[in-house]
Amino acid sequence: MIKIRLFCAAGMSTSLLVNKMKDAAKAKGVDVDIEAFPEGQMDKNLDGVDVALLGPQVGYTLPKAKKVCEPKGIPVDVIPMVDYGMMNGQKVLDFALKLANK
Repeated sequence: MIKIRLFCAAGMSTSLLVNKMKDAAKAKGVDVDIEAFPEGQMDKNLDGVDVALLGPQVGYTLPKAKKVCEPKGIPVDVIPMVDYGMMNGQKVLDFALKLANK
């Protein structure tokens, strides 16, 4: 089970992306637990997480996110704008798995 958390501004469009990522994972036969939360709740939602992703709209918080995630050994990065904009669940899932080294 790979635990992926997405953090964004409010969570509306990101929840659509979560569903597309889950569909892509099912098609690949990858066991995932994916949820989205507002960026301000990151520190409360990292238990057992394998990789954290930031929506492009909160990409400017990456330095702060690294301070929260890196001591816990959680890789964190910003979802590429084009993949987020196109709601490309497959590419974002692949991006997350690569970050997590899975």
